[in-house]
Amino acid sequence: MNVLFVVPYVPNLIRVRSYNLLRHLSVRGHRLTLLTVWANEREREEVEQLKPYCHRVQAVCLPRWRSWWNCLCALPDSTPLQAVYSWHPELTMRLAEASREADVVHIEHLRGVRYGLYLKSHLANHSRRPPIVWDSVDSISLLFRQAAERSKRRLSRWLTRFELRRTEQYEGQLVNQFERVLVTSPTDKEALLSLSSFARRLPLITVLPNGVDLEYFAPNPRIVREPATLVMSGKMSYHANVTMLLHFVKDILPRIWSRRPDVRLCVVGKDPPREVQALADNPAIAVTGTVKDVRPYLQRASIAVAPVAYGVGIQNKVLEAMACATPVVATPSAVSALRVQPGQDVLVAHEPQAFADTVWHLLEDPQQRLRVGQAGRRYVETQHPWTAIVAQLEEVYNEVLSARF
Repeated sequence: MNVLFVVPYVPNLIRVRSYNLLRHLSVRGHRLTLLTVWANEREREEVEQLKPYCHRVQAVCLPRWRSWWNCLCALPDSTPLQAVYSWHPELTMRLAEASREADVVHIEHLRGVRYGLYLKSHLANHSRRPPIVWDSVDSISLLFRQAAERSKRRLSRWLTRFELRRTEQYEGQLVNQFERVLVTSPTDKEALLSLSSFARRLPLITVLPNGVDLEYFAPNPRIVREPATLVMSGKMSYHANVTMLLHFVKDILPRIWSRRPDVRLCVVGKDPPREVQALADNPAIAVTGTVKDVRPYLQRASIAVAPVAYGVGIQNKVLEAMACATPVVATPSAVSALRVQPGQDVLVAHEPQAFADTVWHLLEDPQQRLRVGQAGRRYVETQHPWTAIVAQLEEVYNEVLSARF
């Protein structure tokens, strides 16, 4: 079928959901058109890398200053800043044209939803408006509610408190606006349902989990694991990841060092803020910043740690480490959206001392590290292959198309 994808950022190896949905839909023979925005030359180059998977790619330059201007203009009204951040009028003109050939339109994230609302309004009187699937990915208001209470960054707490009420109202209205809404976890589905008044009909919300590229993220037998290296990965400009890292370094890592002073922590992720970069003043902590390939860091580490304090959806950092057969120690929040068996596929601990003890015991037991790593790999192979997830997405497309006739 002809699928029109509207993504409010460039799909890439970090923005894995849209990137892999495009790749695997293309392999399955669908004709894809991608509309997106880019902010810098690196993202512009990433746009070029998507062209082999798409029949057509149209990308508009959206510099950061324009995104901030969008947010500034939205401050006086009730529209969430997330919903205007990626707005560009030029993209709407291309959207209207591209929709004429589309069987279904796929809009990703709260940042992209305004394009879906525009298209719905623009084609309101057209007999052949393609059905629109809005992939919310996560409930942003649920994320904001947690961040407002738990973020270690003062600016994040203030901003999420400011945005919370207007985001709740906006998401509550959105769930009834489209033929289907997608989210990555049952928790996010329940959060969106709780915001809906059910005024018109029961919202159709489908859980479509994230997958992991099992060929790209895989064990590498040529890389020898270091005996006392912990790895933490993720986009380090993201407030939830900053909070996770600062909590680990302050509350958990000293407890590990008291028993294993040789332990090193490697923090891998793009755009670390100053407080994260400053951690590298300790010679036992490495902060890489942006890396071309995260896999060697996962494949070399003894253990991947994910002491997530708050978050929504599926934690890709956990899936990627498991796919590399790296044993994972995580908090319950990090694996709440997964069907893992704690103690087998992943080790779970909540309180700082329990988390430190779990890491220490795992460092002392190479055989257990091997068992947990292998079990984690088997779990993602059976539960999170993108091929199965894209097949489920095809069913959603067929359902919304059938409902039109």
